[in-house]
Amino acid sequence: MPDLYAYTDGACSGNPGPGGWGVLMLAREGGEVVKERTLQGGEAATTNNRMELLAAISALEALARPSGITIVTDSAYVKNGVTTWIHGWKRNGWKTADKKPVKNTDLWQRLDEAQARHTVIWKWIKGHAGHAENERADELARAGMAPFKPTASGSGAR
Repeated sequence: MPDLYAYTDGACSGNPGPGGWGVLMLAREGGEVVKERTLQGGEAATTNNRMELLAAISALEALARPSGITIVTDSAYVKNGVTTWIHGWKRNGWKTADKKPVKNTDLWQRLDEAQARHTVIWKWIKGHAGHAENERADELARAGMAPFKPTASGSGAR
């Protein structure tokens, strides 16, 4: 059985602004890549954190059956949120420790549901540090954002 990895990234032009997310999914056997799949998407008005979350959600939702997977993200927000903070948020009715509503609750709930079907290992890596798979995920995120960015002529047409 191959080891599954998803390298995820989000991008935003302005924050908020047009954004995109990207996922590089790899299946490895004996250290060799045996299968590769890419996913990408975007929105016209969003934030970087929402795009980071959507990348992770999309990776998990793309799996047809319960699987073991390592998700590699350069977002401390996603990694810390899903491995640590989410437990308190759920206990507190999706409120932070200071009783404020959790930002992006809709996506945190979707991520929680998506990961419940799988055995997930979450890893954080430094972004834009020459990590080849993370760079690919970043390229996919920027490509996912491209249709939502105004054209260079300033007309705003897509």
